[in-house]
Amino acid sequence: MDKDRVDGAAHQAKGALKETAGRMIGDKKTEAEGKTERAAGKVQNAVGGAKDAVRDAAKEWNDR
Repeated sequence: MDKDRVDGAAHQAKGALKETAGRMIGDKKTEAEGKTERAAGKVQNAVGGAKDAVRDAAKEWNDR
């Protein structure tokens, strides 16, 4: 598993917590920051998934 996938998942979780906290206390800025961080985590996770797919395909190719 690529490090980007792990980091992305951590950013998603942190963003979700920040978004929820912002919503609970009525702080729109914190809520928006949480949404942004969650979205960035999704992108980072997707990049890690793409790296994993390329790595797996290369390994499969080399194992022939």
